[in-house]
Amino acid sequence: MDIAANLTALRDRIAAACARAGRDPASVTLMAVSKNQPPEAVRAALDAGLTCFGENRVQEAKAKIPLCPGRARWQMIGHLQSNKCRDAVALFELIQSVDSLALAQELNRQCEKAAKTMPMLLEVNVAGEASKFGYRPAALLADFPALSRLPRLEIHGLMTIAPYTPAPERARPVFRRLRELKAECEQLLGAPLPQLSMGMSGDFEVAVEEGATLVRIGTALFGPRPAKVEPAAD
Repeated sequence: MDIAANLTALRDRIAAACARAGRDPASVTLMAVSKNQPPEAVRAALDAGLTCFGENRVQEAKAKIPLCPGRARWQMIGHLQSNKCRDAVALFELIQSVDSLALAQELNRQCEKAAKTMPMLLEVNVAGEASKFGYRPAALLADFPALSRLPRLEIHGLMTIAPYTPAPERARPVFRRLRELKAECEQLLGAPLPQLSMGMSGDFEVAVEEGATLVRIGTALFGPRPAKVEPAAD
């Protein structure tokens, strides 16, 4: 798999989507989703010019990150269990998948112990899918004042995973609603939230047109995901 060629093609597609929306392509970060990818693939992506990587599981990241070059920057994008918060605080520069006040409070406690401040995104289940984690929009707005007062956490924006569809255009209302929710949260906060993490390999162009500042790309960058090797139990 030619990761460098794939990256060039992805950047061209992001630039075209930005042109359609009247945006600067520099306003969109391409995150490499390295779930189930070996350190060699991470190294190849780094050599191609990427530095931002997303992992779905704490246990996999804990084993992989020490084997990868130190210039890689790591974010947590998968569901986070409370008992993994201590490791997540140690491993990641940003956690995208904060989906409850209880989880945020536990992260805040672990950050206090580590004398660390953690940037985070709040995950929103915009479509209300039973199979997905994330805040429902009304619950997010209700919890937002309490979330914003946690002293060791910094809210940088919102994240969502749109329902899978073979027609990317069908994801547009989900991305548009997340952008609207960000504006509502900014009003509650009285300050801008810079990040909208939305869009994956199948729908990132629509997400960019709707304001994504970070797109999470796995398959379109690395190719089909390798067979999963089960790590130690979470």
